[in-house]
Amino acid sequence: MAAPRSDSEKRKQISVRGIAGLGDVAEVRKSFNRHLHFTLVKDRNVATPRDYFFALAHAVRDHLVGRWIRTQQYYYERDPKRIYYLSLEFYMGRTLQNTMVNLGMQNVCDEAIYQLGLDLEELEEIEEDAGLGNGGLGRLAACFLDSMATLGLAAYGYGIRYEFGIFNQKILDGWQVEEADDWLRYGNPWEKARPEYMLPVHFYGRVEHTAEGVKWIDTQVVLAMPYDTPVPGYKNNTVNTMRLWSAKAPNDFNLQEFNVGDYIEAVLDRNLAENISRVLYPNDNFFEGKELRLKQEYFVVAATLQDIIRRFKSSNFGSRDPVRTCFETFPDKVAIQLNDTHPALSIPELMRILVDVEKMEWEKAWEVTKRTCAYTNHTVLPEALERWPVTMFEKLLPRHLEIIYTINQRHLDVRGSDLDRLRRMSVIEEGDCKRINMAHLCVIGSHAVNGVARIHSEIVKNSVFKDFYEMEPEKFQNKTNGITPRRWLLLCNPGLAGVIAEKIGEDFVTDLSQLKKLLDFVDDEVFIRDVAKVKQENKLKFSAYLEETYKVKINPSSMFDVHVKRIHEYKRQLLNCLHIITLYNRMRKDPSKSFVPRTVMIGGKAAPGYYMAKMIIKLITSIGDVINNDPYIGDRLKVIFLENYRVSFAEKGKTAKGVDSGVAASNRSLWLDSEPGTHGAYNAREYYERIPELRQAIDQLSSGFFSPKDPGCFRDVVNMLMNHDRFKVFADYQAYMECQGRVDQLYRKPREWTKKVIKNIASSGKFSSDRTITEYAREIWGVEPSAVKIPPPNIPRE
Repeated sequence: MAAPRSDSEKRKQISVRGIAGLGDVAEVRKSFNRHLHFTLVKDRNVATPRDYFFALAHAVRDHLVGRWIRTQQYYYERDPKRIYYLSLEFYMGRTLQNTMVNLGMQNVCDEAIYQLGLDLEELEEIEEDAGLGNGGLGRLAACFLDSMATLGLAAYGYGIRYEFGIFNQKILDGWQVEEADDWLRYGNPWEKARPEYMLPVHFYGRVEHTAEGVKWIDTQVVLAMPYDTPVPGYKNNTVNTMRLWSAKAPNDFNLQEFNVGDYIEAVLDRNLAENISRVLYPNDNFFEGKELRLKQEYFVVAATLQDIIRRFKSSNFGSRDPVRTCFETFPDKVAIQLNDTHPALSIPELMRILVDVEKMEWEKAWEVTKRTCAYTNHTVLPEALERWPVTMFEKLLPRHLEIIYTINQRHLDVRGSDLDRLRRMSVIEEGDCKRINMAHLCVIGSHAVNGVARIHSEIVKNSVFKDFYEMEPEKFQNKTNGITPRRWLLLCNPGLAGVIAEKIGEDFVTDLSQLKKLLDFVDDEVFIRDVAKVKQENKLKFSAYLEETYKVKINPSSMFDVHVKRIHEYKRQLLNCLHIITLYNRMRKDPSKSFVPRTVMIGGKAAPGYYMAKMIIKLITSIGDVINNDPYIGDRLKVIFLENYRVSFAEKGKTAKGVDSGVAASNRSLWLDSEPGTHGAYNAREYYERIPELRQAIDQLSSGFFSPKDPGCFRDVVNMLMNHDRFKVFADYQAYMECQGRVDQLYRKPREWTKKVIKNIASSGKFSSDRTITEYAREIWGVEPSAVKIPPPNIPRE
């Protein structure tokens, strides 16, 4: 059980956590007991902790339902422009605590659960993460849903309800081992299945050109079953919807085989159709051209567009009779945002519906499609760009291939006669295997293209899509990523949120730019002390967790050096390793010298098929094995690999840098940044020969110093660094070491360190996803955020 908070601590947190009225507490207790009895069919004698979690989740969900229904009624009555965020990934994490925060009922639930003799934190820990994403792209989508609801936008997230999310990572003998993430095993209290909105999705078949128009016939049908999850805004009674599709075989699936007697086989074959939503592909920044993945991409797009068009046609609440038939106003009522190229098939699919089904002329349909769709680019790595074989399209989506050819031809017809440029700008890449460049399709078929950081957007304009930018510069924008301050400050660092609220009030929760007011308190001794105190309390709590989990003694006064994101050669984990080895060598060389103690934590998952990323994990764990067991080092340097890093783990550690450094900034830390690949001609050996400490570290890796049982273990890592490192790690080594040295010097002066932390927090307001979404709304979607508070369910509607 967590220690009860003192009255002053409770008072500090009352405002940001919601006030616990006696009536509200009694109501939550009653609701909890009712769900335990009627929903879970248990009494207190046989109920398990998991039953208690589900009872609380249902009690909290009850508070969402009235607001959810009322929000949707409000949208139908006012008929605003609707925003559709299409993403193959939504890395949501847990829902219970976030819902309590956004409804302002954390204290109410805390008190009710305490009165029931239970511990809220223990119940929160039982919830499974909804790990339906790989890293930054999926977590960004989740933060955006929170911000769109908080800003009162009529927005919907559309994706796939994967039965198995991102794998659970186990570390065995220093190596990553993957386990299936059966997150739905015990059920999901937040979702509501909507079989009445089940929709057909077609694959394969052939195309017939007739006098009446084009027909796609003899297709195989898979059904898309929607599951809706509520997305509450922060204390504004708005509850939006995330709709995830699950694949179901139709009842007649393969039953023609029944006629020849193989009924059992035909029923078993239903699995083939339902495999579409079985598992999330665990690749981050890598394209794997598998047919199942292309099926997933079309599945979510086809189901979603049918849903969007149904909603566009019927404007009255609860009505399914079409009332709108003219599609020329479609872009005034619908915005579709493509989260990377994964939902790129929205462009040819919308064209297919408009031209083949709604019988629009091509030019008008193309104008509608372009005005509706916008594309966010997430990566400039060539191996990450989606380039599908034409032969795969021909078989799986024959009509879409025809439409893409026509789009491409019309696009190239107006691009001049420079053959080199035409080849570079074509959607179809010629070669031994003809391929469809999905990024080019997105740029051509969208009215806006954006990168997700200023430097990234410049590379997009000047390199990746240079030809397109030169022809249509007005299309290209930047939208710097942000994170939601509700989850990443209020929820995961309530102590800091309370200290900030005492100084500048609570409005920063929905307007993070107000953090700059903290600059007035940089020299305020009481504030400096309060920030340092919260920070130290968090470190003590996290140290206890680490010691219990990893059996490594942590010095809570040491500097916590945290590096968490997907494991990849370009994400600088190797540079971090070289720094750790160099620090270790310096401590061994001069044991009597005073060093700033450090606890280095590195976490993240490697794609199962990415050999070098898995080697990097083995390297980190091996370095840790040597350093953590060296008596000469003691508690001055520890290295921990954080197993199975995920959203709920990030909340514990108060940082989720995989999305961006915003979380670190708003959670009282300093961070270092490195821009890979910004150096000219690169010769790794030249750095190796010139920098003795770097040479020593590489020689230790080569000789097996960190892998005594297998001296050749890191031969491939060394070979890559020395001979074919695309990301030029050695070129950054010296500057990185010097910068870390300056960090050490600052850490020796706690007051100066904390002042810098305060300045960092004060400057982090830009990295709110509220700011990002406000920019998308005004500059891409053509809508205005709304501060209107929908009346709560207990107040009669006008």
